[in-house]
Amino acid sequence: MKRTLYAFLLTFLSLQAFAHLGGISGTVLDQTTQLPLRGVVVQLTGLGKGTVTNELGQYRFTGLVAAPYKVELSHIGFKSLIINVTINDDETITLNTVLSRSPIELREIVVSSQQAHDQQLISSLDIRMRPITNSQEILRMVPGLFIGQHAGGGKAEQIFLRGFDIDHGTDIRLTVDGMPVNMVSHAHGQGYADLHFVIPELIEGVDFRKGPYNAEKGNFTTAGWADFRTRTTLDKSFAKLEVGQFNTYRAVAGLDLLGEKGRAKNQSAYLASEYSYSDSYFDHPQNFKRLNGMGKYHGHLSEQTNLTLTGSTFWSKWNHSGQIPDRAVASGLVGFFGSVDPTEGGETSRTNVNAELVTVTPSNYTIKNQVFYSNYNFELYSNFTFFRDDSLNGDQIRQKEHRNLFGYNGSVSRTDFVGKTRFVSTAGLQYRQDLTHQTELSHTRNRTETLERRQFGNINERNASAYVDELIQFSDHFSLNAGIRLDYFRSQYDDLLQPTDGLKRADAALVSPKLNLYYTVNPRFQVYLNTGKGFHSNDTRVVVPRNGREILPPAYGSDLGVIFKPFPRLLINAAGWYLWMQQEFVYVGDEGVVEPSGKSRRYGVDLSVRYQLTHHLYADLDLNTAKPRAIGAEAGQNYLPLAPTFTSTGGLTLQNAGRWSGSLRYRYLGTRPANEDNSIVAQSYFVTDLQVNYTRPRYQFGLSVQNLLNTRWKETQFATESRLRSETAPVDEIHFTPGTPFFARLSWTFFW
Repeated sequence: MKRTLYAFLLTFLSLQAFAHLGGISGTVLDQTTQLPLRGVVVQLTGLGKGTVTNELGQYRFTGLVAAPYKVELSHIGFKSLIINVTINDDETITLNTVLSRSPIELREIVVSSQQAHDQQLISSLDIRMRPITNSQEILRMVPGLFIGQHAGGGKAEQIFLRGFDIDHGTDIRLTVDGMPVNMVSHAHGQGYADLHFVIPELIEGVDFRKGPYNAEKGNFTTAGWADFRTRTTLDKSFAKLEVGQFNTYRAVAGLDLLGEKGRAKNQSAYLASEYSYSDSYFDHPQNFKRLNGMGKYHGHLSEQTNLTLTGSTFWSKWNHSGQIPDRAVASGLVGFFGSVDPTEGGETSRTNVNAELVTVTPSNYTIKNQVFYSNYNFELYSNFTFFRDDSLNGDQIRQKEHRNLFGYNGSVSRTDFVGKTRFVSTAGLQYRQDLTHQTELSHTRNRTETLERRQFGNINERNASAYVDELIQFSDHFSLNAGIRLDYFRSQYDDLLQPTDGLKRADAALVSPKLNLYYTVNPRFQVYLNTGKGFHSNDTRVVVPRNGREILPPAYGSDLGVIFKPFPRLLINAAGWYLWMQQEFVYVGDEGVVEPSGKSRRYGVDLSVRYQLTHHLYADLDLNTAKPRAIGAEAGQNYLPLAPTFTSTGGLTLQNAGRWSGSLRYRYLGTRPANEDNSIVAQSYFVTDLQVNYTRPRYQFGLSVQNLLNTRWKETQFATESRLRSETAPVDEIHFTPGTPFFARLSWTFFW
């Protein structure tokens, strides 16, 4: 009886103590834009308790006893701030804080346990130190990612990452403001990802991760993913003019529509446009034209709800010289920048509408709803084999499609504390549907005459998915993230060449678990283990004839890595990784296409180093190794064509040095096999670029130089069997697109 009374008394006293607990809540704004800052690390100094701000820049601590506290706020690119507050019994203090922007100081960067799973130290540093100046730089912001352009600037770039020749996007998931870039069952290839509808000057940041370790990310997330975020507001209106070699011109403008009055009401809106023209460096003028337009509105419908509306449109048209065989250059038939079929080229357009609504409820749930729509058109003329199949008319092909893409992303998340343990729980739903009209592959001549339709049909592909994700921060040192994802696909193909066959369908589903562990020894050292299952879907035109087999071949990966700061101005991220895939996409040279193949495995090491040499000068280095091999093939016959085995990028960046800023950068792609037995080799290259800016409050002058040392290099290379008009038999050898020679551009930007 006495024990029962004693237990009751303890419970009563505990409840009384909890009844007098208080809290701290707050909102953090960017001083320049007066808009909320998400991802700010907020810590109660000395208590081992911390969190990060949500989409509305808000944070909350509850269950605090009456006492004085120090609230510490830190965010990359902003001056850290410490606020002293005192909480009384039953009191919740509300703080409204403004962070001012400041130059990057690596000694102030901490390895945070609060953002262990989502921390993007490298990308946050790079985007602050190396602003994007052209469309190619958009993708190069991901460490270790290489691109190659082989269609005069209009076609999506070929992508290389982690021992993958990803072609145009088969194994990396790309999004812009959460809207998908990859196109499923595309006329040119599965996962085709064209980012040229993004105006480079409007990129605010990029979040990326290598490997299939995030429950929120679905299709194509095998080598990794990247989400590019466009600016919510413009600091200033601007107009920019560029002129360069090879008859190159570019004009960009951004207009802030609401200005200071809008920011005072937590609103912003802007319009931006871009026009580009270039004949490029090829012997046959590319006549490349691109037109972009974008508008964005951001505002608060209430104190706890914001709305972001984005609309954009894009159009591009070009000629291109295509890939040329080594023997044609060696014999003098064409020059290094020449062409075998100068009638190649294309035209594409994309119009997007994107709406995002974020609400934080009184009970601290963050609810996100996003709907998006794209209307997309594509037409491309290519000739990979010249006269191998048709000695009279040539082998030129047309790939064409009209697409409507629409979808939804929704999630609910909440942050809770139990003692010092922080729980971040998230559940989400996603839906995407692609409807293509008259997707076509045809044999053509001179880009004007259709000789034969080889594929012609309509595609209806749906992907519905759900996921749950739990992040548990047990202490300042140890965090765990676990998630699981379910994807369901329905693929439907209407073959217009054989209408009597009727509609054909295929269905499949896949479950993808994730488990990630993080141990933060101190603010200078963190160890992590990422594990997860991902996948890439196969083309509807491939899976439907196979009655749905191999629609969603899985991939299993793991990373063991460290983030550490051995010295205040040195930041290092290193990881050893492994990836096994049930089905590989392999380039088939004799057809100029990518087709599904067998199993494969890859493993390697990634190293990223960022070092601040002086107050104004920064150095960066990325080294990436990979050993990609096909499983089941004989030794010596198991190479994966064009898969990179060693890459490196790096450079020096000058920032905040009075009126001057700039960068000197290099990139190196090592020699790699071009076919399965390594008898044909794709050559390595080393290229350097230079950027110099002179800035005043109202204007900026810039000089950009690609290939500063005027290196002769091959940007894309393929082992292809082709036949020239004068030849009696086809030849299998390297076909390439030449990389840019020394290419200088001048720019002038005016701000108001």
